[in-house]
Amino acid sequence: MSNIEKQLQHIEQWSPPEDWMNISVFDAHTGGEPLRIVLSGLPEIMGKTVLERRQYMKDNYDHLRTALMFEPRGHADQYGAVIMPPCTEGTDFSVLFIHNEGYSTMCGHAIIAMTTVMLETGAVEMQYPETVLKIEVPSGIITSYAECRDGKVINVRFHNVPSFASMLDQKVKVPGLGEISFDLGFGGAFYAYVDAESCGVKMIPDDYRNLIEVGGAVKKAVMDNFPVVHPYENDLSFLYGTIFTGPAITPGIDSRNVCIFAEGEVDRSSTGSGVAGRVAIHHAKGDIRVGQKMTIESILGSVLTGSVVEETTFGSHNAVIPQVEGRAWMNGKAQFFIDPDDPLKNGFILR
Repeated sequence: MSNIEKQLQHIEQWSPPEDWMNISVFDAHTGGEPLRIVLSGLPEIMGKTVLERRQYMKDNYDHLRTALMFEPRGHADQYGAVIMPPCTEGTDFSVLFIHNEGYSTMCGHAIIAMTTVMLETGAVEMQYPETVLKIEVPSGIITSYAECRDGKVINVRFHNVPSFASMLDQKVKVPGLGEISFDLGFGGAFYAYVDAESCGVKMIPDDYRNLIEVGGAVKKAVMDNFPVVHPYENDLSFLYGTIFTGPAITPGIDSRNVCIFAEGEVDRSSTGSGVAGRVAIHHAKGDIRVGQKMTIESILGSVLTGSVVEETTFGSHNAVIPQVEGRAWMNGKAQFFIDPDDPLKNGFILR
């Protein structure tokens, strides 16, 4: 072994002082959208329900969210999941979703990625040809179905919480754009759906900055002029993001989505909860029927497939149980250290 190899091995085997936090994570992605799963190192997050745990982390450990999502350990578009014991009997685990702004209520790309990681690492034993997981999220219980073959997860589909069209064909004035039309849909989180062309944006990587700016302006205009109300939970009554829609670029795909959510994050995938809300809107308009599939590509061209499993009601809303399917890949694992003397230990963002 050369001297430099010995030196590098020494670094590899180094352990931090006892007063440093040592947080272990596992990274994956669904259609290009990152997911950082926290494995260990966080303090216990208290609460009898997922929403209570969400509030507890927000009140007590929000600096750890920013430490893991922000630079220098993350970036402005990082996304994460904190997996915890279940709150409800019959579920496999519960999860909190974290990002640059705070804590989302549902995340489809994360469900697909977590299912894949749990099975391909052997944390949960694979069942052939399909493994079923029950995952408890802030907005409800998700049933995830993994198609398994030769030790790999080749496809994940999940049945979402009841999803619905909250508003259809509404008008709102957006500074710099004028009056535009939007639909408001819930797929575990609320999104304002707008036509990309009418907003003067292109759903391609080169228009990344413009998408963020216009998406934020649309979100603010809708929030300022319309109530966003969940039938049962006040903690879910907020507008999470703007989803631009339009024709697909890839032949054979039905449509394209680009979601701008949280504090200007751009979803690299088609947005799982956004696809769920979108099929609910299309069903409400009579565009798709139960069982009919819709393929939706992302800003990168990665694809999620959405469909309606069944019709239901949710509060006063006619609703559906959507199915969303896609595939995830594992990237790696890491340990992050937090030196208590580091002035930037809680992270920062430069976009």
